[in-house]
Amino acid sequence: MQYIEEFIRYLKFEKRYSVHTQKAYEVDLTQFQGYLEVHYESSVLKATDVMIRSWMMFLIESSCSKRSLNRKLSSLRQFYKYAIRNDLIELNPMLRIVSLKTDKKIPAFLSESEMIFLLEKIEYSSDYEGQRDKAILEMFYSTGMRLSELIGLKISDIDFSGMTVKVFGKRAKERIIPMMKSHLIDLNVFLDLREQLPLKSYSNLFLTKSGDILYPKLVYRIVNSYLSQVTGVKQKSPHVLRHAFATHMLNDGADLNAIKEILGHASLSSTQVYTRSSAERLKEIYKQAHPRGD
Repeated sequence: MQYIEEFIRYLKFEKRYSVHTQKAYEVDLTQFQGYLEVHYESSVLKATDVMIRSWMMFLIESSCSKRSLNRKLSSLRQFYKYAIRNDLIELNPMLRIVSLKTDKKIPAFLSESEMIFLLEKIEYSSDYEGQRDKAILEMFYSTGMRLSELIGLKISDIDFSGMTVKVFGKRAKERIIPMMKSHLIDLNVFLDLREQLPLKSYSNLFLTKSGDILYPKLVYRIVNSYLSQVTGVKQKSPHVLRHAFATHMLNDGADLNAIKEILGHASLSSTQVYTRSSAERLKEIYKQAHPRGD
């Protein structure tokens, strides 16, 4: 399946997709290839829209969610566009394939009181790891940045005089996010401890105690561990802090377009999901406060 490998290289070097996205595309295409070999003795390059619909039905019968199925279809769309441009096929079999309609899921997030408890009430150890963990949580909540963006953050990306941080998002798109004075003060305390690490060759802001670059699973474990102490929400990932940032900003009157720019969303529709979170909050307040709310 050399053409799949070449497509993944294209995603890596030309589209600059994240490692996670590259892996997802590779898995989806490999699964589709396996299905075609078993059921049609065919390949991805010879697939028709009928074969794709058959695969969709197979996935649905296998209890694949609509969201997961649509993601797999997105992988196929990207691949076949690539195949057309590189003259691997003449007709795009995805042209007549329509994604399934899904209900937009309201993202899980922490309440403002839970965030205050997380950042101000929990006792973090005074050593490097304790202060690093607090700095990571505060960075997620104060800026709304993604996990991959935080891991890639460099010390030089922090402008202490200008009170901003430079973030490189999806497809290496750069954006500038404001920072609070209190956040920068805490960050300076953390940087003093960072200077004492045995290995200081990496310019990344956040490192392991041995001086290595952080990896996603470690950051996830750190966030999960602390969130478990303050909230009962099922999902306890870094993305929950991003959701909390956006929802709290919106609840306190921030402009939706401003939130979109800070989060690095390509379109406003991605940001509008947080208006539903805000609406749900208003409904709860209404039910609790209105004499006939029940």
